Amino acid sequence: MQYKEICVLGGSGFVGSAIVTKLDAAGYNVKVLTRKRDDAKHLSLLPNVQIIECNVFDYHALTSALRGVGAVVNLLGILHQSSQLSFNAIHHQLPAQLVKICSDMDICRLIHVSSLCANKNAPSQYLRSKGEGEAALLEYKDKLNITIFKPSVIFGRNDRFVNLFARLIKYLPIVMLAKPNARFQPVWVEDVASCVVLSISNTLTYGETYDLVGPKIYTFKELITAIMKTLHMKRPIIGLNDTFSYIQAFLMELLPVKLMSRDNLHSMEIDSISANTFPKVFNIIPTSIEAVIPQYLVDQTSRGAYDRFRRTAARQ
Repeated sequence: MQYKEICVLGGSGFVGSAIVTKLDAAGYNVKVLTRKRDDAKHLSLLPNVQIIECNVFDYHALTSALRGVGAVVNLLGILHQSSQLSFNAIHHQLPAQLVKICSDMDICRLIHVSSLCANKNAPSQYLRSKGEGEAALLEYKDKLNITIFKPSVIFGRNDRFVNLFARLIKYLPIVMLAKPNARFQPVWVEDVASCVVLSISNTLTYGETYDLVGPKIYTFKELITAIMKTLHMKRPIIGLNDTFSYIQAFLMELLPVKLMSRDNLHSMEIDSISANTFPKVFNIIPTSIEAVIPQYLVDQTSRGAYDRFRRTAARQ
């Protein structure tokens, strides 16, 4: 079945922007729901994209925004909860409401991006709420064509993982690393976006749940070392034991901008890796982190600064 009109929740974010761009290029008409129009202004020049301000937690507003669409992509998620927005509200209650609205409105295609290791019995609130959201969707698996994607850490230009640690490496003389042996299998944002777009009309993906992981497994320490290598910087890495990791996470929660929380630490008790290979149905060879991060970290190196100076001089 062909779906011409697609609605994307969370389309203005890092992963959402990549998906919306690919949907636009593929010829879909895309509604991007956003709390503030300015958050999605970088998508406004895409010819097939309509940006709609919508409080997705308002049942009537969400129902109105979904009117006329053939498929829905839900990408909404948070890494840190607050007094205004909880993991349960956005990862569980919202998907539960969304899938009911889709069922009531006969919107038969729903794609949901969750998280690797999400499970109702996971050690962190983040992963438990993601698992509860998946369970709420699967209650409708016999009524709707639902596909769930479960990526590991997602990297790419403007990501919140590699770029964060690149900045810390640049300014800190020593890296005090919590859970240094936690393992990840990072996946490129463009590979994730391609899977979502390719799945929309592919009936083979209906009712399926896919792990999305990159070609290589890294410990946390190995990832930080790879970032340092790209930046041509060396910093001592001190791996913290569980007790000091917990203390560090607690102290970071007190900062105005959260870099890590105790719940993040609990998430890392489970390795974000998969025994499954990249889904063959999409015919994609997953891209390694080493092949991509030099492209967007280069401006943070001395060579990148030199190249930037040359570009600027050439325009004068």
